[in-house]
Amino acid sequence: MSAPVFLSVEAADARAGDVLTVAGDEGRHAVTVQRRGVGERVDLVDGLGRRASGVIAEAADGVMRVRIDAVRSDDDPEVVLVQALAKGGRDEQAVEASIELGATRIVPWQAGRSIVQWRGPKAAKARERWASLVIAATKQSRRARVAAVDDVVTTRELAVEVARAVADGARVLVLHESASRPLTALEWADARQPVWLIVGPEGGIADDEVGALADAGAEAVVLGPHVLRASSAGPAAIASLAAARGTWGDGAAEADGPRGGGLR
Repeated sequence: MSAPVFLSVEAADARAGDVLTVAGDEGRHAVTVQRRGVGERVDLVDGLGRRASGVIAEAADGVMRVRIDAVRSDDDPEVVLVQALAKGGRDEQAVEASIELGATRIVPWQAGRSIVQWRGPKAAKARERWASLVIAATKQSRRARVAAVDDVVTTRELAVEVARAVADGARVLVLHESASRPLTALEWADARQPVWLIVGPEGGIADDEVGALADAGAEAVVLGPHVLRASSAGPAAIASLAAARGTWGDGAAEADGPRGGGLR
């Protein structure tokens, strides 16, 4: 079984043999809430991909000290989820599941047909909510990298971002039920090419939005024979893409020390 994950900035520079201290909210959660004790294996991650694995040497009063015996850097392929704002918390469900499945960046999109609106102070609060979901999902799925959550973008702003991403070598895919090319039929010269997946709101992506994104270099693809909810389309696409490209299971860029307990 893989080891539980806790955030620690000290993991960034950790080496085998170091003893790292986890205090504050993370320490209290580990020791008081989860009741982690001496001798248990845990992974400490810096949120940028660095993972320091070891055994708890001390655990008391909301403070955990971990003796590190292995360090590695996770090298997740870049997968950006552009998630349109959706009602009923379906956008939040999509974000949570997408992080668990491998998304490395989240872009909230105020699509033309989005019923939910992020404006003024509400936008900052909503973005913070998504960021909190990302952290929780990262720890739940025991990842070492915490995905960034961008500020909300309009369709015009998204088109600019798409053009920039394509120019930088990314492949941008728009999930659209009227597209003729299946996502699973795409060919990949580089299985780890950065990918953007754009998911619309409940009412779908408007034709003019599809056109603007296509003009910026995006490709329209269909995920399957059925229409999925806004909450499930992104996660399903990320899983399908990972399986098709064979990128699951190759996330270790480098390792220092013995593999075991939490080193997947």
